[in-house]
Amino acid sequence: MIHLSAFVFYIGALVPWIYLLVRGPRGHSALIASGLTAVAVALHAMALLDFWLTYGELPLGGLGAALSSLSFVGGLALVAMLPLKEVARIALGLLPFVLLLQGSALILGIEPTPLDLDFQGAGFVLHVGLAFLGLQGLAIASAAGLLYLIQHHELKVKRLGRVFRFIPALATLERVGRIGLSVGFVALSLALVLGWAWTVQNRGSLEIDDPKVVWAVLSWVVFLGIFATRRSRGTNEYRSALAAVIGFGIVIGTYLALRITAGGTGLFL
Repeated sequence: MIHLSAFVFYIGALVPWIYLLVRGPRGHSALIASGLTAVAVALHAMALLDFWLTYGELPLGGLGAALSSLSFVGGLALVAMLPLKEVARIALGLLPFVLLLQGSALILGIEPTPLDLDFQGAGFVLHVGLAFLGLQGLAIASAAGLLYLIQHHELKVKRLGRVFRFIPALATLERVGRIGLSVGFVALSLALVLGWAWTVQNRGSLEIDDPKVVWAVLSWVVFLGIFATRRSRGTNEYRSALAAVIGFGIVIGTYLALRITAGGTGLFL
């Protein structure tokens, strides 16, 4: 029920954000949009905590539970941006992603995995927390990149209407994307090192052929690819924004493909 309540509040938050885009800032619309977003994320956190306390495992094993946790990653990214004034408008680029994943999780059912999880305890929580932070960074960079592409197009066609005034300046979007990528890359790198250290110590192998390891390494390579576009000659900001959007799509698409083909069971993050 709490998961459904969070989903409803996410929808409620999207409405005022769209209103701000279409009609422009009026009255307390921005405050309402931010408030509903914060409430939705708080409810989502409560739902995941309730899952953890009820079943004694983090919501990462079952496919529905994993998708809800992945949705929460986007929610945390939203909360991180809300105090940053016009940067909070990047929420419009992240909310559809959050809604899609949380809606899919509700349809599939948010249930625990039937398998025993051997990697648990404080080390596992730290590993997952760092992995979440890495995905949050990429999610923020992707949302900022998407709005960058829209704003760039508005400038190119000289259409300086409501959309142009709503979306943050290109320099602001580029800076947000850069920070998101930097923080995300460091966090994901640490998550990989911690996960591999535990695997080598307890299983004597890096288990490179494990689907979750393949996905994690692919995500790390995507970060490198985006950084590479930032160093290329020419319109590197535009290319970086495009690469962030495509890269995030690759990471999420690969995650879903591997989870589905793996049968939706077992720990996978």
